[in-house]
Amino acid sequence: MGLLGAVAKSLDTKEIKKLEKTADKIEALADEYSALSDEDLQHKTIEFKERLSNGETLDDLLVEAFATVREASTRILGLRHFKVQLIGGIILHQGNIAEMKTGEGKTLMATLPAYLNALDGKGVHIVTVNDYLAKRDSEWNGKMFNFLGLNVGLIVHGLEFEEKKAAYAADITYGTNNEFGFDYLRDNMVTEMDEMVQRDLNYAIVDEVDSILIDEARTPLIISGSGNESTKRYYDANAFIKTLKKEEDYAVDEKEKTCNLTEKGIAKAERAFNIENLSDINNMELQHHINQALRANTLMFRDRDYVVRDGEVLIVDEFTGRIMEGRRYSEGLHQAIEAKEGVKVERESVTLATITFQNYFRMYNKLAGMTGTAKTEEEEFKEIYNMNVLQVPTNKPLIREDMRDAVFTTKKGKEKAIINEIKERHDKGQPILVGTIAIEDSERLSKLLKREGIKHSVLNAKFHEKEAEIIANAGQMGTVTISTNMAGRGTDIVLGEGVKELGGLHILGTERHESRRIDNQLRGRSGRQGDPGSSQFFISLEDDLMRLFGGERIQNFASKTNLEEDEALESRMLTRTIENAQKQIEGKNFGIRKYVLQYDDVMNKQRKVIYDQRKKVLKGEDVSDAIREMIDSIIDNIVESFTTEEHFTDNWNYDKIKENIFNIFDIKMEFDSSIDSKEKLKDIIKEAVYSLYKKKEEEFSTQELRELERLVLLRVVDSNWMEHIDNMDQLKQGINLRAYGQVDPVQAYTKEGFGMFEEMNEVIKEDTVKYLFHMERVEEIVNEAPKEMYVNDGEEPAKKKPVVNKNKVGRNDPCPCGSGKKYKKCCGRNQN
Repeated sequence: MGLLGAVAKSLDTKEIKKLEKTADKIEALADEYSALSDEDLQHKTIEFKERLSNGETLDDLLVEAFATVREASTRILGLRHFKVQLIGGIILHQGNIAEMKTGEGKTLMATLPAYLNALDGKGVHIVTVNDYLAKRDSEWNGKMFNFLGLNVGLIVHGLEFEEKKAAYAADITYGTNNEFGFDYLRDNMVTEMDEMVQRDLNYAIVDEVDSILIDEARTPLIISGSGNESTKRYYDANAFIKTLKKEEDYAVDEKEKTCNLTEKGIAKAERAFNIENLSDINNMELQHHINQALRANTLMFRDRDYVVRDGEVLIVDEFTGRIMEGRRYSEGLHQAIEAKEGVKVERESVTLATITFQNYFRMYNKLAGMTGTAKTEEEEFKEIYNMNVLQVPTNKPLIREDMRDAVFTTKKGKEKAIINEIKERHDKGQPILVGTIAIEDSERLSKLLKREGIKHSVLNAKFHEKEAEIIANAGQMGTVTISTNMAGRGTDIVLGEGVKELGGLHILGTERHESRRIDNQLRGRSGRQGDPGSSQFFISLEDDLMRLFGGERIQNFASKTNLEEDEALESRMLTRTIENAQKQIEGKNFGIRKYVLQYDDVMNKQRKVIYDQRKKVLKGEDVSDAIREMIDSIIDNIVESFTTEEHFTDNWNYDKIKENIFNIFDIKMEFDSSIDSKEKLKDIIKEAVYSLYKKKEEEFSTQELRELERLVLLRVVDSNWMEHIDNMDQLKQGINLRAYGQVDPVQAYTKEGFGMFEEMNEVIKEDTVKYLFHMERVEEIVNEAPKEMYVNDGEEPAKKKPVVNKNKVGRNDPCPCGSGKKYKKCCGRNQN
């Protein structure tokens, strides 16, 4: 441990000692609270709420509130919080991360800050990694919360609207990170306030916080709609890639995870697709399809990165070993994999709404997390989320024996040694948990064990239905369990009778993961609550980690040994090299996540502006002042665009002014020679425009026009925002090329993105005003509520339907030439 590490550990120890004093105060109330009747204990919740309303803070109530939960848990659940759980609960209440070893009771620990923070009525979200854990924890802990007068909600996949709304209205709501995030995006797409399900984001406790806020941070949440692009190009690109030869036609860099066509490969592509220059701007789309097909065929592997189930390509989370339900690779990579695997290629979708987990969770007023492994990513938690990581002591001393890695020269030799190790321990009845990195590795090892006649269970993304049962039985005498990564399993491995005498559960890692946290999670399954246990990793110099990051020194070291292939190497240098390789990759992955966040931060500022605007409109606020500001701004812009300095009125382009006024406001105007200033011209136009708008108000009634203004503004904002998301995505895809011109891509993205956002806002103004001024009363009588009025979007007419005069082509209307593009991007590109 370096000097900085020692200083950090010292500060942590000092902080934990301070928290221990608070925990002592909680424990000091034990006898007093155990003497309370059920009714008196339940009344504490009412008392605390009254004290909050009278000016006390949550911090003022912490000791008594924690003592209340501790006593209620003892009576209702039969579980009494240990002192270390009290300490962890305080860390969570403070908005930090409690690193707590596996089996130390994180689920129960979270009930303490959840109860305290629910007292102010603003809501608490407890975030888990899957529906099973959310349901289990909400039902189990819900009994205790209900006893104390708080209600508990559950957010899982497939709920009806009313069920969701009620769950979010609860004092404490359990759910998964995906559902919370997707519901936030959906809430910001609704057209009525009562269609929203979430309240303001108040306080969240994130279980397996490293998995959710670190590992899943590279993949944003996306709500998408169907695109119109043909899927044939994906099949064509895939068929072309199959004809290429490695090294000759393309190069792959496994370490950097990149792949590119060589000059020969490019020439083959140009011949295959009958084009002159693949790099020509007109062939960018084809080039994109070829690049993604190449990536799908060289860097993405079945049963490692994804599985194919029932004709569908499903992503496997490399850190948790789970299927990432509802998630798809972006930018056409998912379609390229579908073409590679010969399943139906789904149309590339259009993004309607998107957000990263970083920016979703940073919106909570207070955020906390808990996990068994977070210290290695402390810098990232501090920098991105402003959360400190504090290691909570174990309730009983940890006596697990963590053995030095066994390193072998070849994979074949390593596998042979693994089988021998399993047989030896299995013969004496010791339970063994074998951790593998990928599905294909777990299946290969399973075949080898079957050949040896060793009965075992396999737990991976393909066989996860009996997960809880398999993990619960993994500590019984004689069991052998093979599992992919262990993050978020949520079920403790309890040792069976007689197992302690055999040395407890033995963990055998078949390979080092890129992340030290994942290795620590596997190790942490053994030695819970002071149980005996042991762990060891078996490594081959042919493993990807060693092959790509070990360096020549390792290979030279291996070549000088005269060991049998299943004989282990022992060397401190090897251990240090492995850890350095992991640190190197962790740093690189942090850089990738930071990079993703830098781009999303640009979008996040824009997203906040749009969502805040929408919320104001949804709340029923009168937007007529905003409409008037739009009208004034448009008129000012038109006049400024086609006039020169004040005294050159003869050079003013009145024809263009009249044309633009007619196109937007549906008013034919004539101007005489008495106009001698821009301001006078603006006043004349505004007088005519507002006169016409007053007639619209008489035509529709004031109340109806106010409602129509809200609906039109919402529709226009939404359609332009969705298009803007797509445009920003396209900008991001090409922005990295700016680096070749010594331009910082993120700065360029920020600057150009801001310009595009400003342009979108101008289009929103113009489109909104244009729709409103071109509305006409349609006299078909359909008994529908006003909210069912639609603006020229192909839906059924409502009672009074505002329509657009179809003789005029709007900037966002389909171009009359039939190109399929919007008018402003086609024939209307040069129109003012």
